[in-house]
Amino acid sequence: MTERDGFSIASLRARYRAGERPSQVAREVLAAIARQADPAIWIGGPGAERLLVRAAALEGADPEALPLYGIPFAVKDNIDVAGLPTTAACPAFAYTPDRSAPVVEALEAAGALLVGKTNLDQFATGLVGTRSPYGVPRNPLAADRIPGGSSSGSAVAVAAGLAAFALGTDTAGSGRVPAMMNGIVGLKPTRGLVSTRGVVPACRSLDCVSVFATTVAEAMAVLAVAAGFDAEDPFSRPAPPGALAPAPFRRPPRLGVPREADLDFFGRAAPEAAFRAALEALSRVAEIVRIDFAPFSEAARLLYEGPWVAERTAVVERLLEENPEAIHPVVRGIVAGGRSLSAVETFRAQYRLAALKRAADRAMADVDALLLPTAPFVPTLDEVAAEPVAVNSRLGTYTNFVNLLDLSALALPAGFDSEGLPFGVTLVGQAFAEARLAAIASLLAGAEATPGPPAAWPALEVVVFGAHMRGLPLASELVRLGAVFDREVATAPLYRLLALPGTPPRPGVIRREGGASLAGEAWRVPAAGVAALLAGIPQPLALGRVALADGTEAVGFLCTDPAPPGAEDITRFGGWRAYLRSRAGAAAT
Repeated sequence: MTERDGFSIASLRARYRAGERPSQVAREVLAAIARQADPAIWIGGPGAERLLVRAAALEGADPEALPLYGIPFAVKDNIDVAGLPTTAACPAFAYTPDRSAPVVEALEAAGALLVGKTNLDQFATGLVGTRSPYGVPRNPLAADRIPGGSSSGSAVAVAAGLAAFALGTDTAGSGRVPAMMNGIVGLKPTRGLVSTRGVVPACRSLDCVSVFATTVAEAMAVLAVAAGFDAEDPFSRPAPPGALAPAPFRRPPRLGVPREADLDFFGRAAPEAAFRAALEALSRVAEIVRIDFAPFSEAARLLYEGPWVAERTAVVERLLEENPEAIHPVVRGIVAGGRSLSAVETFRAQYRLAALKRAADRAMADVDALLLPTAPFVPTLDEVAAEPVAVNSRLGTYTNFVNLLDLSALALPAGFDSEGLPFGVTLVGQAFAEARLAAIASLLAGAEATPGPPAAWPALEVVVFGAHMRGLPLASELVRLGAVFDREVATAPLYRLLALPGTPPRPGVIRREGGASLAGEAWRVPAAGVAALLAGIPQPLALGRVALADGTEAVGFLCTDPAPPGAEDITRFGGWRAYLRSRAGAAAT
């Protein structure tokens, strides 16, 4: 396996069957994290010593006896791991537990290897991923966009190929919105299906532990280990017998979609068009049924307009009184609002929610699942900085109601919109419908073993400037990912071309004053291959927005270091092919 294949459960199982050792995989993971060079993914950094010790201890076990043998995973830092601080992204709140949360214990008992604790919106309050004193994890698909939250670090760790899967938590969409922003799968189980003991609550009566993975099949494999009744968790409940057993869905599913008047993308044409394209593609294999979305929308508004805000206040009330400045200002403003809510308002909201639950059940009675945009758009970091509460609220349009109405949900990558930004859809079902949602996802993808987005959904156009171009050494890797050459392109005259040191030779494109137009190629990479492509990008390269000579923008390979040591400026050649021809001519003489 190469780094470009990532650390998926399927590929690692094959390696272990071939005699590979967990210690080698652990070292590869740590090397990949070093190359990623994004400390904001982690709180406290990856736990290198703990990871290596556990990997070595695992080598005496039978790989076939442990369902997650040697599989690296990450844990959101509001979930307890014995001996490691739990911060909830608030240093003043931090404590070190003696015991891991039951979900972590179950995963490690199944052979999974904990890589480290990941960053989050403080106290899991937010859908943006920017409300943390530990920084903002870099979105590997679009550096100027938010990573999504609150489970930001967990989603980025999976999307960047640093872990096979990761645990998040989900109260209002924190296990689904980051999945869309990073082009991966986000599984939000039924409330109580996975124990939340050992989890710092956001809204304790609503919280769920969620799973991020690169495929539905792998997310479900993790859920099979993580799920289970916990008698010590008052909110835990057992799944009905056989609820999680695989059950192929062989007829065209009926998918409930909001009526046109109920859909809102807040003036963003590209994601709206992406959702319509997804509906058109899915209508070939599913029946699309328009439903009244009003009960779901009203329930969503209750989450932050009703008494559930007071649940957040209960978690941090003492810190709010004794050291309010320790709380992120946006989070502080939200949780402080819970103090003004009365018992009368609480009961009124409970009664209204019960009525909305009945209406929602009626709306879902004639469909197999809801099909919704995961989020209406992917905001820029600047947009969130300018309007942190308003933008965050819009992102929960299609997620906030799910836990209030006791539903399950599965967020799926759905390609990219016309601006090259990730887009996603979510299947929403009744409680304990996870296996049903997975089966529908498999049917929609046309491949039950490793479900992913249908081929008809949009691909990401990626501009390459070096060894990925046709006829050069890495072009075959793009082909292996299902990518198709689209056209030759030239950048706007804003860039410099560098020959980076090392083997094999590779270019670095940087935006700098005195730049020139550089030659490149545009390839269309299917959504299912983007995660593997990202996992193989070595530092200091990353995907970013590139201005083209025709006035448009595209996603392309850029150098994140403006002055890499030992790099040679080769802009005068106008492109990598011309530079290689010059080197070949010099060698011949």
